[in-house]
Amino acid sequence: MPGRDDPEKYLRWRIAVGEPDGRRRWSPVMLGSRLTRIPGPAPPTRVPGQGAAEPAPRDRAGPAWQRIFVARMAVAARSVSWLRHLLDHPVGLTRVRRVGVVVQEWEIPQRGWSGRLGPIPHLLAQRVTLPRHDRGRAVVEIELRWSVPLRSVVAAVLPLLTPVRPLPTPGSPEVTAQDVLPGWLGAGPGLAVVAGELPGDPAVRPYDLVLRPDGGDPSVAGDGAGTAYRGRLTVDRLGVPDTEDGGRTGPVLLDAEHAVPVGRYGPFGPDAPRAELTFSPGPDGGSWRIRGPAGLDRQGRLDRPWLSEQDWSALAGIGVLHCVVPGLRPRAEAALLLHLALAGVLVWAPGLPVSCRAQLADEVVEVLRAPLPDRPGGRPDPQTELEWEARAVRQRRAVLRRHARGFALPRLAAATFPGLGALPPVSVLLVTRRLEHVLDAVAAAAAQSYPELEIVLCLHGTGLPVELRQRLADCGRPVEVVEVPAGQSFGEALVAATARARGTLVTKFDDDDTYGPEHVWDLVLARHHSGATMVGKAAEFVYLGALDTTVRRDAGAAESFAPVVAGGTILIGRGDLAEVGGWRPVPSSVDRGLIDRVRRAGGLVYRTHPLGYVYQRRPAGHTWDPGLEYFLRDGGAQWTGLPRHGEFGTAGTDPGPPTSRWKFHQRRSNRVW
Repeated sequence: MPGRDDPEKYLRWRIAVGEPDGRRRWSPVMLGSRLTRIPGPAPPTRVPGQGAAEPAPRDRAGPAWQRIFVARMAVAARSVSWLRHLLDHPVGLTRVRRVGVVVQEWEIPQRGWSGRLGPIPHLLAQRVTLPRHDRGRAVVEIELRWSVPLRSVVAAVLPLLTPVRPLPTPGSPEVTAQDVLPGWLGAGPGLAVVAGELPGDPAVRPYDLVLRPDGGDPSVAGDGAGTAYRGRLTVDRLGVPDTEDGGRTGPVLLDAEHAVPVGRYGPFGPDAPRAELTFSPGPDGGSWRIRGPAGLDRQGRLDRPWLSEQDWSALAGIGVLHCVVPGLRPRAEAALLLHLALAGVLVWAPGLPVSCRAQLADEVVEVLRAPLPDRPGGRPDPQTELEWEARAVRQRRAVLRRHARGFALPRLAAATFPGLGALPPVSVLLVTRRLEHVLDAVAAAAAQSYPELEIVLCLHGTGLPVELRQRLADCGRPVEVVEVPAGQSFGEALVAATARARGTLVTKFDDDDTYGPEHVWDLVLARHHSGATMVGKAAEFVYLGALDTTVRRDAGAAESFAPVVAGGTILIGRGDLAEVGGWRPVPSSVDRGLIDRVRRAGGLVYRTHPLGYVYQRRPAGHTWDPGLEYFLRDGGAQWTGLPRHGEFGTAGTDPGPPTSRWKFHQRRSNRVW
């Protein structure tokens, strides 16, 4: 067994992850072996009848776990979310050769989804047993030729049980956390955790960025200390204490891949139930408590400032959470506020202390402290209700793009690797036959706040006049023009546009729909936290040209996996698009054809919130026309023209159709990213 000299060897070991919920079933061969419970009690205690629950032999922590070898490890996790916490627990450093993972409360994300075992070295055998009815007990058994850290096994098992899809980027550094277990690091390509000295490699620099719990130099085995790494960053379990990027990134970070619950959207509005968050000091670092209507009473410890599934469920009916923050443990308190915002609750902290504000990005502080929307006249008003909803959307958006590790860590490493700090580039695919719509459609794409964006304009059966080409050159974004003969199908036109795209992500814009300035950001963020192959929005806001009216329809649950999304909002990775076979060469229903291919390949489709997109129904010219009654049936709020709101890019403008108010918007990305 390769590894450290003189490891402590154990034949069997059990790990129970998650709050108790009934009696766990262990295989007979594992009964009587050592048991580690996660999370453990605040001080080490004994569990009756189970022996020492915590800590490891001889009460050693940190690097001691890396010196332990277990021939057969059994892991029983209450849920996938609890299983993820092994990634940032010291027991994850234990070297193992045979591992059995049992998730007691597993549920398939969407029927038809197919998970895959992630990469793991020395694999000999694997066995997966999932519940017949898509919900229940999931079992994964792994056998390896040589031992690896338990953390590596968990990172490989997670994609089998839950969607995991890293951001597609053309380059990224190898990031290694040494002698520290950041709760926000997660798992993925180029992310590792070690304890003790970093092994050297004279052939190639093994580490690009080393995360350290102090400001000292990383310790490297052998004589390669000067060439083993290029940069270092001081971090702790909650984030990066000393952040120097002008307030764009807060010192507290989080792993968005398991901090955002699926299906949580609303309730919104001034009449939504409210609750209150308070904090109390204590010997274990303090605690938090949420009390609200219908007997709501949830409590937790500040040394674990994240939420469990039970917390998410208890908060499902809460619209506003008033937070009384004392600033006793500002970093932990700020971390809890971030997790609550990602849970879909509108977090309101008007008296946020300066010490807590220092842990958060400026954009997040502003939205947390801002006064709640008014309710003019005390009567229901569609515009006011929309503002409450938009407030919660802006809050979660700000937290994700400023504090999620996938976006924040590249920014923080940009001082050492300036070429690797950019976001994944996005290509907007715009295929049209109608020159009269080109300027408005390109303007909507150019006005996006997402910084790394190009526009691929595909003219289907028409050419581009010289004067129009010059106006496109002034839009402030790279524009690639492709011309496709009229005899080719719409699907073939999309194939030609995709072939000219340079982005690692591609998204489709329709030439006459309305897009708010944060639309592309919303799609990229949704892809990151959902792990879905394809993301999009529902056609929930529909502009009916014949009536000059926008209606809001019930188009299905937001922030959920869904069978379909609006074709004019699809976003997918170029690699994923190629893997499923690309666009079909059909004259119509191209979007549905791609969605079907994604789902047949075992991929997931995720529907994010509906704000920032309005589906336009002209009086004529649609291949699918169910009649106006279809869109008016069971409709909700209505607006004359388009809703006037910043989320749709229509605040302070004529609410009529966009073709009457064309204007190019200069690129604003430097102020956003």
